[in-house]
Amino acid sequence: MLKIQEIRELIKLIDKSSINEFKYENDGSKIVLKKNEAATVTYRTEEAPVQPVVTQAPPARESAPAAEPVKDSPEVQQEPKAEEDDSNLHKVVSPMVGTFYAASSPEDPPFVKPGDKVSKDSVVCIIEAMKLFNEIEAEVNGEIVKVLVENGQLVEYGQPLFLVKAE
Repeated sequence: MLKIQEIRELIKLIDKSSINEFKYENDGSKIVLKKNEAATVTYRTEEAPVQPVVTQAPPARESAPAAEPVKDSPEVQQEPKAEEDDSNLHKVVSPMVGTFYAASSPEDPPFVKPGDKVSKDSVVCIIEAMKLFNEIEAEVNGEIVKVLVENGQLVEYGQPLFLVKAE
């Protein structure tokens, strides 16, 4: 049976490669990675039903006609400006699929909130994946600018969780 870290490494390797599909079977376990329109991982054992582990949408393509903004809409015109402001901020991303928790328990205050100073090894949240609670660190020294997800929200691999103004 593969460990979650081994599955994460497989996902990273497949994502960086030109391989569109990868299958692995061992001792009744099966992993299928597909990279056609979305990366999908399926993990299956003989005792348990199929459990989706990762679904990641591909990056938006600029050449797609649906991605072009409507020039007359003021809301769409403001969106690129917000992205430009975020470009100089560090994004703390989820290293796995799981449930986002802002605090270690419902009674405790959140690990961080906008305006808090963090160091690169500061715990900013917990991601629960497969009954394991994984502490996520800030990765940089700086100030939390924005929390991008809600407490208890399901997050995807690579999904931005926080914006940090790096020092």
